[in-house]
Amino acid sequence: MKERPILFSAQMVRAILDGTKTQTRRAVRKQFAPDAEPAEVSATSPEGWQISGHSGLWWDDAGACFDDAIRCPYGIPGYRLWVRETWQGPLIDEELEDEFRQSPDYFKKPSFCAYRATDTLDAINADGEELGWRPSIHMPRWASRIDLEITGIRVERLQDISEEDAKKEGAWGPDDSIVGNVAQHFGCDPLAVHPSLAYHMLWESINGAGSWDANPWVWVVEFKRMQP
Repeated sequence: MKERPILFSAQMVRAILDGTKTQTRRAVRKQFAPDAEPAEVSATSPEGWQISGHSGLWWDDAGACFDDAIRCPYGIPGYRLWVRETWQGPLIDEELEDEFRQSPDYFKKPSFCAYRATDTLDAINADGEELGWRPSIHMPRWASRIDLEITGIRVERLQDISEEDAKKEGAWGPDDSIVGNVAQHFGCDPLAVHPSLAYHMLWESINGAGSWDANPWVWVVEFKRMQP
């Protein structure tokens, strides 16, 4: 089974864990033409025949040049994604220090790690210094606690997101502070905040001011969490 890493913020990790996030949108690095109608290129057999199925390659439309096709960096349905998040570890107590020195690889597993999305961290190192959090980009495969299976991939413009999909992005969940933050940011009544507006703010918090108005083409990756 092919698998690839993917980064998520602490807020989005919590949404995945509570089951409210089953989609993620990521900007296409090499953008399609503004008036494009992206379509997936047919898969090719070892003999060179075009066959039905997912190839992971997308192009502007049926008349585009194959050489200009863009490959989805996240794979195809059936592939797995392992989540990188802010973390620390492995963490052990004094009673396990000798065992750790003898078999350090044994402790390289999620059960000996802490995660910023759900844990507090008050551990210290051998010099008595407080341990800080490690950036998600540096998380190794063994430390990842969340595996996702891709169930669908498509291409669309960012602002085409529906209210239902905005909910699946985790921008609209049980955390009422999300609605409050959005209302304060846009200067509106909390009752007027709808899921796509919440996602608007979430996107800009990650990608910077003006990134929503740019309305880029995005990969829409649908997934389900694999049970540990």
